[in-house]
Amino acid sequence: MIISAIALAALLAVPGPAIAEDNDKRAPAAKIDTEHLFGFNTGTDIGEVGDRELEGGLDARLAKRIGSYAALLPTVGYEIVPVQNLRLEFTTSFSYHDIAGVTGLDDRRQAAFQGASIEARYRLLDREKSFIGLALDVEPHWGRIDETSGAPVDQYGVDIAILADKTLVENRILGVFNLIYEPEATRSRMSGAWMREATLGVSTGLMWQVQQNLFVGAEARYLRRYAAIGLDRFAGHALFIGPMAFVKLDDHWWASAALSVQVAGRAVDDPGPLDLTNFERVQAKFRVGYNF
Repeated sequence: MIISAIALAALLAVPGPAIAEDNDKRAPAAKIDTEHLFGFNTGTDIGEVGDRELEGGLDARLAKRIGSYAALLPTVGYEIVPVQNLRLEFTTSFSYHDIAGVTGLDDRRQAAFQGASIEARYRLLDREKSFIGLALDVEPHWGRIDETSGAPVDQYGVDIAILADKTLVENRILGVFNLIYEPEATRSRMSGAWMREATLGVSTGLMWQVQQNLFVGAEARYLRRYAAIGLDRFAGHALFIGPMAFVKLDDHWWASAALSVQVAGRAVDDPGPLDLTNFERVQAKFRVGYNF
């Protein structure tokens, strides 16, 4: 929480970049789009009306305290900008689980169709016209496979996020801050029992353009898990830190990658270091997109 609060304060405190006169009249630098720029964070840029994009991704969640654990979640999404400041994305997801000897989880090796989601992101403030970029992101989703255990379920949830970003150094350094709330209800198809949980978190990151269209940076995420949607049954917390990179290959193609390692945390029902009950030791995210 402290790390993210400091980062948010920095975003708000740093003044917007000054516009200097350019007597040489050099060509202006290409506009930086922050939507996919940050790894586990999301920027506030929306695009122009009529923009369309096809996106493929892979989320990897690796390692528990005991045994062997790997969960891979490939996704395919299609994005459109139907009206100004509104971006919609329709996503289909799949899953692959390889679990052996993990406490509390059945051994499993399977690939399956995971589920689907619809994401709506509305930009409240344009970063280039206001002091800071600000957007609201809402993503209801449905799943038929539990993302952690791989068990067959009926899962319903919604990811809600407030997004903020800011240019700290013109055409060079950008910062981002996300505040997230993710309630979810899950019914086991084996027992019929319902389980409700929620994740509350803050995340932040800095990205530096090391050369034209190539960015590298780092981000931090603090996540709290609750065994209730109302946030009244605390289950554990974790702090993740790691590097990220983004490259714009040409006018149409882009790719990004991020690695996030749990460096601190604790589960309420596990005296060991880190929270490896509610979260994994390592998380990774890979994305590639094509703009039409």
